[in-house]
Amino acid sequence: MTYNITLIPGDGVGPEVTEATRRVLEATGVGLKWEVVYAGAEVVEKYGTPLPEHVLKSIRKNRVALKGPVTTPVGSGFRSINVALRKALGLYACVRPCKSYPGVPSRYSDVDIVVIRENMEDLYIGIEFEKGSKGAARLIKLLAETKEASVGEDAGFSIKLISERGSRRIVRFAFDYARRHQRKKVTAVHKANIMKFSDGLFLSVAGQVARDYPDIEFGDRIVDNMAMQLVKRPQQFDIIVAPNLYGDIISDLGAGLVGGLGLAPGANIGDRFALFEPTHGSAPKYRGQNKVNPMAMMLSGVMMLDHLGEKEAAQRLEKAIAEVIAEGRNVTYDLKPEGEPAVGTSEVADAVIEKLKESK
Repeated sequence: MTYNITLIPGDGVGPEVTEATRRVLEATGVGLKWEVVYAGAEVVEKYGTPLPEHVLKSIRKNRVALKGPVTTPVGSGFRSINVALRKALGLYACVRPCKSYPGVPSRYSDVDIVVIRENMEDLYIGIEFEKGSKGAARLIKLLAETKEASVGEDAGFSIKLISERGSRRIVRFAFDYARRHQRKKVTAVHKANIMKFSDGLFLSVAGQVARDYPDIEFGDRIVDNMAMQLVKRPQQFDIIVAPNLYGDIISDLGAGLVGGLGLAPGANIGDRFALFEPTHGSAPKYRGQNKVNPMAMMLSGVMMLDHLGEKEAAQRLEKAIAEVIAEGRNVTYDLKPEGEPAVGTSEVADAVIEKLKESK
């Protein structure tokens, strides 16, 4: 079977890590037909936008996309290209594995956590009022009338929105993910002790959904305690489900536990479409230097293969990446002790492909 995949190389280091990942994915033997489209700062002059409509059209047609990191141009009208993609395609679930691999310089071992982050709500929804604006003045007046709250005219506002529907959808996604991947526990993250009508709603809904999954353990953590517990003993966690902001922060913390963003893959998934991408940014200062670790992008490719149902190929590719890391010879500078010689992005791909050949 051949799969049609939208491929978005991105910009900055995106094209380099994307090309390395394309090569290793093709080396698995899975039939992949790429439809290459471009988004990001570099296409604005040509299309007048960093996210041309034909990019969305391609993803809607193929239903699956692999994307390198992109730069959102300053003053473009876009808060974030990534956020725009998630909203346009209904990609409400962000899945970010944080997994230890032997050979990675880290203070921790045996970490295998998946952070599932709600993508469409919370503070990231973008309902904001600038200090001194008419909207801010009306909100200040409304607060005075309905809450008897005195708010100074020098305040700006960002509205935190958490709905029952959005909470139920993401928590159910987390439990379904746990079942599909033979996971044993889901932990909901919140600040319900303070934000009783937003985080409190999220926690209440999570508890309701958990009753439909008696085979999976359920617990919750207040977000500040979760941060401490992750640093103290991350091995106690399995699946973490969180509202947008907390999930963003915790997934980066999790990446730090297992060696950094160079090993942090990600997926954004909805009911119809799925987009796979590394967690790290475009790092334009390293562009064209054949220097950046491509493994976060490669591991995103592993997630894509799993999503397509190509589980054996996904396992072989992850095993090949893990073996290259464990050997420690053909890895980039971030996985080497300071001062030791490292290889480049394309050489990492070469090494992973050799491991795939050996596994056949």
